Amino acid sequence: MKKIHRILTTIFVFILAFTPNMHVKAPLAHVQAHAIEEKGDLSNQLDQLLNKDHNLYGAIAGVSVRSAATGQIMYDHFGSIRLRPASNMKLLTAAAALSALGENYRFTTEILTNGRKQGNTLHGNLFLKGKGDPTLLKKDFDSMAADLRKKGIKSIQGDLIGDDTWYDNVRLSTDLMWSDETSYYGAQVSALTASPDKDFDAGTVVVEVKPGSEIGSKAITAVTPKTSYVKIVNNAVTVSPDSRKEIRIKRDHGSNTVTIEGTIPVKASITKEWIAVWEPTRFALDLFKQSLAENGIKVEGKVKTGVTSDGSQLLITHKSIPLKQLLFPFMKLSNNGHAETLVKEMGKVVKGEGSWDKGIEVMIKQLSKLGVHTNSLVIRDGSGISHIDLVPADEISSLLYAVQKQKWYHSYLQSLPVAGETDKMVGGSLRYRMKTAPLKGNVKAKTGTLSTITSLSGYLKTTSGKELIFSILLNNLTDESKGKDIEDKICAILVNQ
Repeated sequence: MKKIHRILTTIFVFILAFTPNMHVKAPLAHVQAHAIEEKGDLSNQLDQLLNKDHNLYGAIAGVSVRSAATGQIMYDHFGSIRLRPASNMKLLTAAAALSALGENYRFTTEILTNGRKQGNTLHGNLFLKGKGDPTLLKKDFDSMAADLRKKGIKSIQGDLIGDDTWYDNVRLSTDLMWSDETSYYGAQVSALTASPDKDFDAGTVVVEVKPGSEIGSKAITAVTPKTSYVKIVNNAVTVSPDSRKEIRIKRDHGSNTVTIEGTIPVKASITKEWIAVWEPTRFALDLFKQSLAENGIKVEGKVKTGVTSDGSQLLITHKSIPLKQLLFPFMKLSNNGHAETLVKEMGKVVKGEGSWDKGIEVMIKQLSKLGVHTNSLVIRDGSGISHIDLVPADEISSLLYAVQKQKWYHSYLQSLPVAGETDKMVGGSLRYRMKTAPLKGNVKAKTGTLSTITSLSGYLKTTSGKELIFSILLNNLTDESKGKDIEDKICAILVNQ
């Protein structure tokens, strides 16, 4: 009978989710995939919330709560139903990367040559070979150029060649929407790339717009890091102080022309936007060329992309911060680029191919080792930006229980956003939520947001001292922002257990 009940319930959920004209009087909480026979106070409170919140009418809520000590399920509402996880997919990616690569893994960037040095001149090509590092800043290129100068090189009688062949040449994940390609969270993935600041949004520049000195003058613009790779077309105008600020920043598809339109009042605050560049390999190469010039090294040949010649001599190796440190901007700030880079890196290191296909194969194997029933998942990327990704809440809570036994668990736990903590690299995407006791500081969880979707999964400490694991996946919402309040309410019920 239980098996028949589960089958009928699943059919009902499917019909309800995909029948837009079906009149729904109550949320799906009225039918549970895994009913808890003897409902305690916790189940009653959660059922009441899920049954009565009108923002869940017609939506699907997958909720799984476990004891962190035993892994026992304490509450399960559609926990076995596959739902779109949004950025909760990063919980899976981070665990797989830590398992496959190790918490001390570092990305490398190499400078090589196929020539020889005579006096202050390098006769031959200079290769900048990227191996996936998403944390390269302009200062890192400066450091590598300075090291070359210390070797006595002042002139390169050859080409400067950027080599990004560590990964394949597929820049965007399969299901990334075309409208996201210029946004920082949809930046292209390359083995040779650069970031504008220590948030490490690789493959992006920061475009700033501030008012001119007088009404009618053009707005003042700036790009960080400074680069000739991005062309600014500035049509923004300074207007009177009582006017509205309406600035629009757009990059043209297939180019690095960024057009700025609109108005900005005198003395208005700076508008700042992160814009993804087209072909980040050449962006990184432009920054390195600048660094060489600033260190008095002249390139006589062309600046282009290509492949490092066989037998080239290694001159310099630059190493990134270890993975356990990269996890902070990755997970705290929900960095999509880091997720996709880690997928490709797993594929390259384990399978010899830096692609999404091979990386996802590695992810599935590592997650299976951690007890996840991977045959119940649909994984299309590492970030969760795909609307085709599907993961049951029970599998997320199961993973969160299993990773507690791993030697890298402390790094994993510390990377999660902490409720109400205002420091960006502590609170992360939870820094403005659950800001009062007993929630503040007691919820460590990964957030997730896509159109019609919100999610929150992680660890929670109750007022009685218990440790709980929870996963909340809310799909088919008409307004995903309303789902955040539901997640916070669920956490409030849990924390008071």
